[in-house]
Amino acid sequence: MARILLTEDDDSVRSFVKRALELDGHWVKAAEDGAEAVEVLAREEGKFDLLVSDIKMPIMDGIALAVHTSRDWPSVPILLMTGFADQRERAGGLDALVHDVITKPFSLADIRRSVRHAIAGVVPEQTRLYAS
Repeated sequence: MARILLTEDDDSVRSFVKRALELDGHWVKAAEDGAEAVEVLAREEGKFDLLVSDIKMPIMDGIALAVHTSRDWPSVPILLMTGFADQRERAGGLDALVHDVITKPFSLADIRRSVRHAIAGVVPEQTRLYAS
């Protein structure tokens, strides 16, 4: 299946998402923050089928990671996760770089579906809603 780089600073969420994606047969490398993810991307020469990242993280957030990844490895699709409405709004300007933003909390089925769609290039069913 796919090689996925998962970046999430919360141990329980990182573990939940990693297990969920491994259920579908994906190989998942987990990083605790954006800076660690940049190191992994460099070491692996960007050879991932998908980057799944939280937005709000210490050191380097998911927005900075998305910009960095799309600049250096433009073929890697990006799926962002957040539990904060203001962070979701920040991601709104990244439509050209980010496949979708999934809102926390999400179910096992939600994250697995979002990942499947991102890997397949399927346009999200709902138009993203941002506060005005």
